[in-house]
Amino acid sequence: MSSRGRLTIIATVSCWLVAGCGPAGHTNNAGEVVVYSSVDDVYVRPVAELFTRKTGVQVKLVLDTEETKSTGLLNRLLAESARPQADVFWSGDPVRAAVLKSHGLAEMFSPLEAGGLDQRFSDPQHQFTSFSARLRVIIFNRQRVGTNALPQSILDLTSARFSRRACLANPLFGTTSMHAAALFQVLGAEKATRLFELFTANGVRMLSSNGEVRRRVSAGDFDIGLTDSDDVSVALKDGQPVGFVLPDQEGMGTLLVPNAAVLLRGAPHSTNGQAFVNFLTSAEVEKVLAESDAAQIPLRKSLGAPRMFGKELGQIRLMSVDYSKLAEELQRLNGGFLEKWVRDQNSAGPGERGTR
Repeated sequence: MSSRGRLTIIATVSCWLVAGCGPAGHTNNAGEVVVYSSVDDVYVRPVAELFTRKTGVQVKLVLDTEETKSTGLLNRLLAESARPQADVFWSGDPVRAAVLKSHGLAEMFSPLEAGGLDQRFSDPQHQFTSFSARLRVIIFNRQRVGTNALPQSILDLTSARFSRRACLANPLFGTTSMHAAALFQVLGAEKATRLFELFTANGVRMLSSNGEVRRRVSAGDFDIGLTDSDDVSVALKDGQPVGFVLPDQEGMGTLLVPNAAVLLRGAPHSTNGQAFVNFLTSAEVEKVLAESDAAQIPLRKSLGAPRMFGKELGQIRLMSVDYSKLAEELQRLNGGFLEKWVRDQNSAGPGERGTR
């Protein structure tokens, strides 16, 4: 199928109509599509530019900050619900997409290009579609930890061996918040609460973002940390002395974090929004993201996982979570236990944790 064919969103609406009846690469009457995204600019912008070259539709990007990933834009979308300004939300995880669905802000849409994707991670009511994923991993400093007796579980952050030498990002934001909600879902509230209490007791340091976890572990300020696989990929390509472990492969499994594309209800440029969602969920974009520094894992069996993982997605034990229910769990935690845990961490201050 041609590139124009891949952008067809419904049988009666061709790419010519989406692009304003102009040739690909030209913007005559093509209009625009407004995309809010919690994904890093370095990965979003090339995809947006490729879409514009193919359709002539200009992409107006509105991005989140690293420290408030997903949460800032989510709140903005909720605030704008009466008068939508965005057409598409490209979320770095499916939980924020599920929150939009719960608030009635996600339009039902089945992109034609999504047929080859693993549907386990998408909304069964077709209000968000998941594609290209990351994994939550343990990053470690090879010079401090070595390669023997590597940590194998997130429970290792609570061990005396890593007292004051482990870190994670603020669990109110981004993928760390999703990971926290997943732990409460899988372990149950009592065990998950105890885990966070043990993090505190062992001097696990809360940092501002996953990017800071990568930087501080790379620098040797900490021995290990919880972060996303794309952060590790960047560190490895930068020649940093780090490695990573897929945690809990003998237990509850590793958390998969897919991207999610949402066509927003009341979108001001709905037709172009449909075209962009269709493009995002295509094999072409999954290949682009897999080959980028993010080394994202395609959710299509026809596209293999990046070499850094050493195995295919089907060979990795994943946490068994219900992504839609994670949204409800996360909203409850953000107004309760996690908010208190973060407040206590901030009140305690960094002190000398993470140094010795």
